[in-house]
Amino acid sequence: MKTLEVLLNGIEFLKFTGPVQRPVAGIAFDSRAVKQDFTFVAVKGTQQDGHNYIERAIASGARVIVYEDQPAELQEEVTYIKVKDSSFTLGILASNWFGNPSNSLKLVGITGTNGKTTTVTLLHKLFRKLGYHCGVLSTIKNRIDEEEIPSTHTTPDAIQLNELLSHMVERGCSHCFMEVSSHSVVQNRVSGLHFSGGIFSNLTHDHLDFHKTFDVYLKAKKRFFDELPASAFALTNIDDRNGRVMLQNTKASKNTYSFKSLADFKGRVIETPLDGLNLEIDGKDTWFRLVGEFNAYNLMAVYASAVLLGEDREEVLTTLSSLESVEGRFDYLRSPNGTIAIVDYAHTPDALKNVLETIHDLRTGAETLITVVGCGGDRDRSKRPVMAEIAGRMSDKVILTSDNPRSEDPESIINEMMTGIGPDLKKKVISITDRLQAIRTACMMAQAGDIILVAGKGHEKYQDIAGVKHPFDDKAILSEIFTQNQ
Repeated sequence: MKTLEVLLNGIEFLKFTGPVQRPVAGIAFDSRAVKQDFTFVAVKGTQQDGHNYIERAIASGARVIVYEDQPAELQEEVTYIKVKDSSFTLGILASNWFGNPSNSLKLVGITGTNGKTTTVTLLHKLFRKLGYHCGVLSTIKNRIDEEEIPSTHTTPDAIQLNELLSHMVERGCSHCFMEVSSHSVVQNRVSGLHFSGGIFSNLTHDHLDFHKTFDVYLKAKKRFFDELPASAFALTNIDDRNGRVMLQNTKASKNTYSFKSLADFKGRVIETPLDGLNLEIDGKDTWFRLVGEFNAYNLMAVYASAVLLGEDREEVLTTLSSLESVEGRFDYLRSPNGTIAIVDYAHTPDALKNVLETIHDLRTGAETLITVVGCGGDRDRSKRPVMAEIAGRMSDKVILTSDNPRSEDPESIINEMMTGIGPDLKKKVISITDRLQAIRTACMMAQAGDIILVAGKGHEKYQDIAGVKHPFDDKAILSEIFTQNQ
């Protein structure tokens, strides 16, 4: 139990009606979670407007209402607080409720279209090996030291987020590395948090179903850097054309990394074989276990961030070189007859292109490259034909199939993908709606030494069909097929 006065620290309100000296038993923005003496925050969401549930929240015991649009009737026993932006205020309230846990951590956020999960996961692995207690918040899983906590969004809501951070502080964590999605910035899920650093990886075509235009998407990413404090570092990839844009208005110290031009942290790709990466980073020739040039950028971001957090350069490189790749990111296995299968989360045009380019760099040219790919339902439809065109142009054979169709008809999604396949590519493309059958067919088509890429789902252990999550693991299925075919 806290007092409302403590909860309101740092809140700018436009109007205040009712007593300030009253106990608060919890906070909620979902009226169904409200209990006696709760504070209810009426948030205007993408699906629902919390203002429509104020009376229900009061009936459930809410005695403090935070709102933007004043209710028609005010009840005497309730305290009403009018604010400019309820979702932004929720973040500060949540932070105050859990004792401002981000102030007790070195919290580093990474934003960008691709590379977020790999980067935060590698940072977590690195700092654990360096001897720190630390947490990670990612799309694959949330983790406190080695304890896994399942995640449902790239960034949890403000209440869940601060609760997780408070658990990290209680467990003695000194660092936390988290993905910061563009959605979470726009929806103020990270408001009220104190960041020690921010990393920008890259910006490509994605989430235009939510942001509508690329410019709006860009500004959502940039806002994260605009709001970093002067005490933080801002680290950006200047090989991406939007990299320098992120630094334009930030108060944080500005730092850059690059493989192609002068930067604060400079790298060079020496060799990219199938079993690793040979890079020169800040003049040091180092071998890494991760595969592909796109991982060179992830490794550089991790290295630079660790140095900016005060770690020894040589120790960081030595430890980084011992780390394994991240599950579902260029995750490969080999069949008894020598067929190579690669499972990758690539679900954007740029990510798919990067994976296929990496495979082209690694192959001798004699192998047949078979790509199995789909697109998710209820997501950005404009990328569907683009991804199909990339797969068709950069593969020898393509099987278009289901990804997570969600509420959409999977065959309709595949038909939209097919519009990106021109007459010159049609002879190498087939469609198989059932993802399991698509993977089986790819394995039947492959000869010894050929390469199969199964893209889109990566680490996911389910397939979302009509609102039901069915068990489905691309890598486990491939392994089973390879075992059966011995």
